[in-house]
Amino acid sequence: MAIAASKPLRHFSPSLPHISSNKPKSHVRLPRVTFQALSSSSTSSPFTEANSLSRYQRETWTHNESTSNFRSNFDDKSNEIALQLPELKKLLEALRASREKEGGQLDSTAGPGRVALVGTGPGDPELLTVKAVRAIEKADLILYDRLVSNDVLELVRPDARLLYVGKTAGYHSRTQEEIHQLLLSFAEAGANVVRLKGGDPLVFGRGGEEMDFLQQQGIRVEVIPGITSASGIAAELGVPLTHRGIANSVRFLTGHSRNGGTDPLYVAENAADPDSTLVVYMGLSTLPALVPKLMSHGLPAETPAVAVERGTTPQQRTVFAELQDLVNEVKLAELVSPTLIIIGNVVALSPYWPYSSGENKVAAQESMLIR
Repeated sequence: MAIAASKPLRHFSPSLPHISSNKPKSHVRLPRVTFQALSSSSTSSPFTEANSLSRYQRETWTHNESTSNFRSNFDDKSNEIALQLPELKKLLEALRASREKEGGQLDSTAGPGRVALVGTGPGDPELLTVKAVRAIEKADLILYDRLVSNDVLELVRPDARLLYVGKTAGYHSRTQEEIHQLLLSFAEAGANVVRLKGGDPLVFGRGGEEMDFLQQQGIRVEVIPGITSASGIAAELGVPLTHRGIANSVRFLTGHSRNGGTDPLYVAENAADPDSTLVVYMGLSTLPALVPKLMSHGLPAETPAVAVERGTTPQQRTVFAELQDLVNEVKLAELVSPTLIIIGNVVALSPYWPYSSGENKVAAQESMLIR
């Protein structure tokens, strides 16, 4: 990935202290440092969005209208589903007929299909596991989320069927209950179903709910883990999530709450630990509420932090700041979802941290430019 500064980088004296412990330091206000891809617009996305024409082109089998008419359906969930239902029904009927035929020939009852919950990692297709690639290539039907990159979908074989079931703020193409029923219906019809999820399916991916539902219905479920965003993005930035003498634990926190559920930020009191690393998924909208709560519960205002938009992809943008400045700097950078936030002293170990030594900083920038 080729990365350069979106604005000219400010130079830092090698004599400035590089944080290597969690001991308090005299406060010096850090300037913001933002990195982004050389050839990518910050508004483009490697992921499947609600208004993605390429998604509709991949799913022409579910529509009776021409591609030229798809644009008018982007924001019309009921119309989209109505268009898809007839073809979904036809596919189910074809699968069931094939299963019954095979069962008759074998003079036995054909068993149900299987469902694989597959994690695709944070976005870079090269971070896929070999097992995930094999599952994708064998799938009859793939139900995929918004944060599955378009590059990953290129691995799907031509005769397999793709169905988008992604969610984003203000747009749910399917409810979770509808996703459950789709998985069950196609598995019962004998299909080899793959449920593609960004990151790891069991880390804020609702994979546990889908697995539990299907197993209760007697469907075989296999979970193929993916590199969760925290690991993939931290590695990209050279941030160790744990480090002897600096962070003895790491905590994953979701910035979203279940509909009607408790505000997820109530855990801020326990999460404000200077000896731990806090990673916030889906926390862009709740960051302005989280930061003051963390500081009010004792996390130092100068704690290093980083916010990463579309991590590990060519469109990655990264903002480093101290905790007290993070909300304002993220707002100034106009980061959008998906953005991962890492808070803790380990962030200062990154060669891109503004207080890194001059030698480390130059080497880091050169390594990113040649990738």
